[in-house]
Amino acid sequence: MKYCANCVMPDTKPGVVLDERGFCNACRTKEIKESLDWDERFKQLETLIAEIKAKNYPFYDCIVPVSGGKDSWFQAMMLAERFGLKVLCVTLASHLPTTEGIENLNNMIKGLNVDHMKITIKPSVFRNIRRKCFLEQGEPNWAEHCAMFSSVINTALIYEVPLVVWGEDIAFEFGGLQRQESKPSAIAINKSDLIKEKTVSDWLGADISERDVFFYKYPDYDKLKNANVNSIYLGHFLHWYGRKNYEIVKERGFTGRRAGPLSGNYLNYDNIDEKLCEINIWFKYLKFGFWRATDQCCYDIWNNRMSRNEAVEIVNRLSDEFPKEYFQDFLRFHKISEEEFWETVDKFRNKDIWEMKGGEWVLKYPLRT
Repeated sequence: MKYCANCVMPDTKPGVVLDERGFCNACRTKEIKESLDWDERFKQLETLIAEIKAKNYPFYDCIVPVSGGKDSWFQAMMLAERFGLKVLCVTLASHLPTTEGIENLNNMIKGLNVDHMKITIKPSVFRNIRRKCFLEQGEPNWAEHCAMFSSVINTALIYEVPLVVWGEDIAFEFGGLQRQESKPSAIAINKSDLIKEKTVSDWLGADISERDVFFYKYPDYDKLKNANVNSIYLGHFLHWYGRKNYEIVKERGFTGRRAGPLSGNYLNYDNIDEKLCEINIWFKYLKFGFWRATDQCCYDIWNNRMSRNEAVEIVNRLSDEFPKEYFQDFLRFHKISEEEFWETVDKFRNKDIWEMKGGEWVLKYPLRT
């Protein structure tokens, strides 16, 4: 386990390769982004939008998937206000939303004055798929990622909406498995690092049937092509930075977590709209030796807002914190006992990077300056 010489990302993250300088994929992406002609990229976006406007669609020009979070709020604002498109915002409903999450989504809809559709998946199906993903894959939020990508693109087909606009391409922005170059098309988002090669069919059984999973099934690419449905990453055309998006929408009524950052976080505004996310992210710590604090610090390093030494101090201070705030909610929702939970933790802990010392698990290769 080695750490990037420029940020604090370890090479245990799937897809990360350190170059001869010791720089990770995302640090190389930073260099690529600094060399891009962003004015030209923006003109490409303007051309794409002008073509949509020229066709004068009767109902909606585009769909923006929204949670009420900082990034999706920014996306919807850009498309509705900056470009004047008729936007349909689509939300995959959270089954355990936070107060801030509810308020932010409502404030976004009122502030932007947009139409909004909420898709709520049958609770029993949602629970059962998440439970299986947790126990068998150590990644319960796979279910949300799959359902979000599939439900939004299916909504575009049903309502004949020509464009779906996502935020950033995580493989390019954060360094991952899929690719090392930026591409505008998000049509294959169902094969992103968040989904990999699995499909909802892997989780079917006596408790989940084919008839239960319409919103988990991504349409064939040919069907999308024939229907003229396009899907893009806004981050291909704009210099994407989550903190900047936050600072913009904060002025419009976005609220961070009032009680302060969640355990293991140093930011109070990341993924705060629902209560089932943190355990999923914490499992990265078991598998790869990093989670929230590393992600958040690296993002600021990549955008020249933090030094590596500052990041080392923050990561070492926060990473061992357990995401306790919504732990009991997680157990109750999935109908999992504490004993079953900790058995699953032990199952997915990577013994190549963890060792037992003095009755506690510690990383074999700690982060240093």
